[in-house]
Amino acid sequence: MSAAIVSPRLMLVGGGSVKELAGMLAKFGLSRPLVVTDPYMVRSGLVRRCLDPLEAAGIAAAVFSDTVPEPTDTVIDAGAALLQAGLYDCLIGFGGGSPIDTAKAMSILAHGRAAGAGSHMRDFKVPVQADAAGLPVIAIPTTAGTGSEATRFTVITDTERGEKMLIAGLGALPLAAVVDYELTFTVPKRITADTGVDSLTHALEAYVSRRANPYSDTQALAAMALIGANLRTAYAEPDNAPAREAMMLGAMQAGIAFTNSSVALVHGMSRPIGAAFHVPHGLSNAMLLPAITRFGLEAAQARYAQAARHIGFALPGEPDGVATEKLADGLAQLNRDLDVPTPGGFGIDKAAWDARLEVMAEQALASGSPANNPRVPSKAEIVALYQVVWSGNQ
Repeated sequence: MSAAIVSPRLMLVGGGSVKELAGMLAKFGLSRPLVVTDPYMVRSGLVRRCLDPLEAAGIAAAVFSDTVPEPTDTVIDAGAALLQAGLYDCLIGFGGGSPIDTAKAMSILAHGRAAGAGSHMRDFKVPVQADAAGLPVIAIPTTAGTGSEATRFTVITDTERGEKMLIAGLGALPLAAVVDYELTFTVPKRITADTGVDSLTHALEAYVSRRANPYSDTQALAAMALIGANLRTAYAEPDNAPAREAMMLGAMQAGIAFTNSSVALVHGMSRPIGAAFHVPHGLSNAMLLPAITRFGLEAAQARYAQAARHIGFALPGEPDGVATEKLADGLAQLNRDLDVPTPGGFGIDKAAWDARLEVMAEQALASGSPANNPRVPSKAEIVALYQVVWSGNQ
């Protein structure tokens, strides 16, 4: 069976590579960018790391900074309206996964409106294939986590329905990316931890997914090795350049892995938590990862065991059964080391959590991601897993 492999056409990877941004635009004949970023990047001045190289090359970039941590359809509506004026020839997503996802969705929606293919973001959610976009996107991540710079996905919240929508297709694949680990030195410890576990989740789910293939496997295994060896160091020592570089490379490879395989049950269950309780995506993945991994171990023991060895939880010669138990236990210990809170520890009310269980389980199943899991759960099993995650008994 063949595998369709996708990736950006050009990726600049390495410390200081953001300085080459103007040259990248020139390669594609682009000169009128709209930089999509967030208020913190503007307030802190970090957006200058993107704007200064452009200005030095005589490129005047406009800035759209009205993004929010978990992108919403209302923000996308406002951004797409800017694009419909026709003043720009590309988008630059600069920041964490949210600005990059926002830029992707803006381009998809603007094209959809112009082509009469849809006027609302929900018109493009899975199972629709969002293969067309209006403007090319250049992605510049400032966190080592989402992998959005290399994926054909974006996740947008439908504010009216309280649903996190998965948008998938070639329209969401960036034209190019700049992967500069020096942009991550100022990332706070909490975000370093959450995005780091997010990238580990991408790699692990891509590897055990029913859609895995030899290409995605090589990327996933390489990513797990980098992240497993460096996440704790990057968390404890924010200025550690080798650890930051390794995490950035691992996040990128994990993104390449899951865009050419898939995510699975963790992501399916994570999106409803974010939509209902505004938990950052990486953090909700971290809350879920140990329990959901333990749920699927017996269905893909050899794969989970190999993952355990690459992450560093198990030794090369240990039997699969031993390695898989070490994987589940190791992920739980990693959460403790990174101070990942339980849902209750995050501040979610127990009654509110229980009241949303049925709806969250339905939304998880509707996303399609759970069907990629080695062990495909029923709705009742998803509800029970949410209860396990609440208890912290992982």
